[in-house]
Amino acid sequence: MQLLSIFLMMDPQGKGGSTGTLIMMGLMILVFWMFMIRPQAKKAKQQKEFVNNMQKGDKIVTIAGIHGKINKVNDDGTLELETSPGSYIKIEKSAISMEWTANVNKPVAEEKK
Repeated sequence: MQLLSIFLMMDPQGKGGSTGTLIMMGLMILVFWMFMIRPQAKKAKQQKEFVNNMQKGDKIVTIAGIHGKINKVNDDGTLELETSPGSYIKIEKSAISMEWTANVNKPVAEEKK
């Protein structure tokens, strides 16, 4: 019981402490927002921007691990992906992995001799 009273910033008799409790709750909400909600919203914004900037000829990787090159970007939120010469599949734009695509497209560093 004492530990709960200390956590809620109240004295053991239960008098006062409502301001302390409100401050503690406000701080908890602020920390939750800073470490959970804000980074997820930022990443979602980057993903949306990445998907909207895709063009014909870009090399991509889907979330299922399929590698290919964009052949055609459709207006209905899909695109035509060339997986091998002459082989095409239609996929949703939301199925593109931003992280894996960035790894595929980054320049290969020269090997140390």
